[in-house]
Amino acid sequence: MQHLHELSQANLPACLVTIGSFDGVHRGHKILVQSMVESAGQEGVPSVVLTFFPHPSVVLRGRTPAFYINTPDEKARLLGELGVDLVVTQHFDLELSRIKAQDFLALLRRHLAFTSLWIGEDFALGHQREGNRLFLANAALETGFRLQVMPPLNVGGEVVSSTRVRESLRSGDVSRAASYLGRPFALPGTVVKGSARGAKLGIPTANLSIWEERAFPGAGVYACWVNVDQDWYQGVTNIGVRPTFERSESPPVVETHILDFEGDLYGKEITLEFIAHLRDERRFSGPAALVTQIEKDIRRAREILDSDKEAQNDTSG
Repeated sequence: MQHLHELSQANLPACLVTIGSFDGVHRGHKILVQSMVESAGQEGVPSVVLTFFPHPSVVLRGRTPAFYINTPDEKARLLGELGVDLVVTQHFDLELSRIKAQDFLALLRRHLAFTSLWIGEDFALGHQREGNRLFLANAALETGFRLQVMPPLNVGGEVVSSTRVRESLRSGDVSRAASYLGRPFALPGTVVKGSARGAKLGIPTANLSIWEERAFPGAGVYACWVNVDQDWYQGVTNIGVRPTFERSESPPVVETHILDFEGDLYGKEITLEFIAHLRDERRFSGPAALVTQIEKDIRRAREILDSDKEAQNDTSG
């Protein structure tokens, strides 16, 4: 898979293309992309995804926090794993947003010369989203490309979307987020020095520095898989302000106790995969009460993660 960062860098004589933000590369995205990839293979032409960064809603509506599920490189990697040949991450700004739909379509065809455009039902391009399905259907007839419109995917009676993934994360419902993504939500970060309170309590934690625009679960305690140097460990992750110790407002902290692990992690990048919400964050009467609860959390996390591993083995077997 090739990853370009400007549409102007692309020059293909023929291809199949889909356009969108694709944040999270969730199950709905996968169906659309895999269908396009299969069709491209049958036609013997490359499959292309054109996506954008920053997200248009961040530029046009000032969405804060940005709350991205993936970085652009992570997104490209996930799309590549689906068989996409070329990902173009186009920089999105106000100037690009003002391009009329007809002009943007001409620009796209100049660089990609696509024979087929694949979109979701609610897709639109161009200034003020004027390039809707009806516009694109007429353009397809006039220009000679095929327009493929994919219906939305429903899970549990709800349409799968990046917005619903973010909502699930904010509420701490990581299982629901995983049902939309088709995989556990993953949170990479670099281990940094913290207050060392966990070590003093006999339960050391790895404090993570994460991308400031990254989506992460709401305050609470979670059972996680932890990837360290390509090895997987069980873990208990706390996200929040540590109310037993902190008496004033402070930014959320992501800290993980990695079970059955010994070693120096400072400066390493590790990745958390969130499997289950164990409990809400709350204030305890003191360190002893907190340790008692954490020990319960660890036992419960082991049960959940052991079951999850068995389920993975049954699926892979």
